This record gives sequence, structure tokens and C-alpha cells, in this order.
Amino acid sequence: MSSDLKNIIEALIFISQDPLTIDRVKAVLEGAPDEEIQAAIDELLQDCEAAGRGIHVVHTGGGYILSTKPDHDRWVRRLLQIERKNKLSSAALETLAGIAYHQPVTQAEISAIRGVDSTYTLKSLLDKKLIKIIGRKKAPGNPLVYRTSERFLQYFGLNSLDELPSEEEIGKILQEEKSSEA
Repeated sequence: MSSDLKNIIEALIFISQDPLTIDRVKAVLEGAPDEEIQAAIDELLQDCEAAGRGIHVVHTGGGYILSTKPDHDRWVRRLLQIERKNKLSSAALETLAGIAYHQPVTQAEISAIRGVDSTYTLKSLLDKKLIKIIGRKKAPGNPLVYRTSERFLQYFGLNSLDELPSEEEIGKILQEEKSSEA
């Protein structure tokens, strides 16, 4: 494998505005063998994780992005003059969980799951681009249908919805918390 391939992929990840998928890399590097592309990506990941680097490659949102290492967060935020990332309210997290596990879903369905009106929370999540409208349901009133967005995956560091914990895993975690509190 040539170091040129690794450097080209690093440049592609650097310039890409969205997570760069392997399929997109293959399309750009037409003719490069799949195993060489994967080997170059693996080597790039190793290089960036080495001590002394301020950035690393993160696999998120179904692709790869360059990101500053968390150790340097304080200085990066100071340079960019940004406050800490706004945390999501418990209502927003509850609504997002409902959407993530039941999508595609309507506002009425989310409100029924939560037991409260979710209009404001849905608007807030749309503004943050964590969810998106994918159409209308063929039902009385033709309500809007929501699902999580690519930004949702990036926000939570997931590559796909398959990485969400299952109901069994959540139950086990809650059981462990209950037993440790007792």
C-alpha cells in the first residue's frame, strides 16, 4: 500500500463537510483495490491515535471525520469563543429516544408514548437538526412523519441505529443501577 493513498484519504476526510463513507472514497478513488483503501484507512486511524497528535479520525455517522482530540477541547473552545455544547433537556432526550426506537413516527404517536404534548420539543429537535420530517402519513389529517437525522448519529457518536442499546440491554443497566442504589 502506498503512503500516497493514505495521504489522499486523509485529505478527502479533511475537506469533506459530512462524514466520508467508504463507498464515497471508493467512488473517488476508482480503480483502487478495496483492501488497499481499508488498509490505508486503518493505518491513518493508527497514525492519528499516536501520542503527540492534536487531531484524530473518528468513525461516526456512517463515515469518517477529522476531529480535535478531547484533551484539547478547552483551548479549541476558547479559540472559537464557544460555550460548552448545550445539553439536551430530559424532554428532548425522551422524545429523541421515542423517535429513535419507533421511527418513522408522528407527533401524536410521540405524544402518546411520552404521555405529554411534544409539539415544542419536536420543534426544538428540528431546529437542532437531530430529527427530520420525511413526509406525511396516509391517515386522517395527513400528519407529518419524523425520523432521526444523520446529525443525530453524529451527536451521539453512532454509525447506525443498530448501535442503539436494545431493550434487554437497557433493562439490564436499569437493574444494575437499582441494585447499586440499594
